[in-house]
Amino acid sequence: MSKPLVSILIPAFNAQEWIVDTLRSAIRQTWEPKEIIVVDDGSTDETYAIARQFESSSVRIFRQANRGAAAARNQAFLLSHGDYIQWLDADDLLASDKIALQLDALAGRCLRTVASCGWGRFMYRPSKAQFVPTALWCDLSPTEWLLRKLEQNLYMQTGTWLVSRELTATAGPWDDRLLGDDDNEYFCRVLLASDGVRFVPEAKLYYRSFGFGTLGYVGRSDKKLEAHWFSMQLHIRHLRSANDSERVRKACVRYLQTWLYYFYGERPDIAEQAQRLAADMQGQLDTPKLSWKYSWIKVLFGWRYVRPFQVLARKTRWSLQKFLDKMLAWIESGNSATLPSHYIF
Repeated sequence: MSKPLVSILIPAFNAQEWIVDTLRSAIRQTWEPKEIIVVDDGSTDETYAIARQFESSSVRIFRQANRGAAAARNQAFLLSHGDYIQWLDADDLLASDKIALQLDALAGRCLRTVASCGWGRFMYRPSKAQFVPTALWCDLSPTEWLLRKLEQNLYMQTGTWLVSRELTATAGPWDDRLLGDDDNEYFCRVLLASDGVRFVPEAKLYYRSFGFGTLGYVGRSDKKLEAHWFSMQLHIRHLRSANDSERVRKACVRYLQTWLYYFYGERPDIAEQAQRLAADMQGQLDTPKLSWKYSWIKVLFGWRYVRPFQVLARKTRWSLQKFLDKMLAWIESGNSATLPSHYIF
């Protein structure tokens, strides 16, 4: 019996600084056979030209007008032929045996079982990635996985998953209406269409993160706030359609409470909608609490100015940390010439 083909699908937008490392980590996968497909989503930098240098019989590079990451992922899937799908963002890295370990763990299991793995955050130095286990790092049923995610505000990075083509098709395409949080909504559907999660602790994904993963960092425009709220409603709708127990409703209310803070000052209309949705599930949302560092802003200027100030403070702190990490990566590389644009994995 022939071994299954794995499609590694990479949407890319203005990723010239990282795409080389990402492609190398995909090419170095010990699992064969594999195909690697990059869809450049209208980059304005050299991402497409750099990726083209890696073209081969197993690496294909495509380009489309800018339509967003979800649309690029959908196009990549349409171009693929793999029996299993590995999504990979254009700045993240796969350990060389990641796919092989997951497929070994899935051997003999139903095609509707999904594999996940541990992931660690890093900036420029993968060797310094921090792997912090959560309650999602184990074998779980789909409903239990989603309940823990909403109850504890947990997250599993996109590239950790390995999903059969059959299950990917059943779950449907990425929702290109979502400007953010599209991965969480997508894998909510994947999980509910699955028969469970097989966690493979030996497999690893390296997630390049600069601290801009939350709503405060991806953008505060009305469109992005509305898209995130839409994604949250879809999360709740998906889960309740499968199981509308008391625990599920409580988890959904807690999920709303966790994120209420991000809407409270800038979009009171969304905060009110969240309150009504909580009431529909026999719950109630409390006014978000502020730490002493930011409560004075509310007193002096009102809730509307709390988030902008907090985002500015965090961006300043992360920019400094980013600079320091890049400098340390340069020092560790032993390069006494100019600072490299990226760290080679």
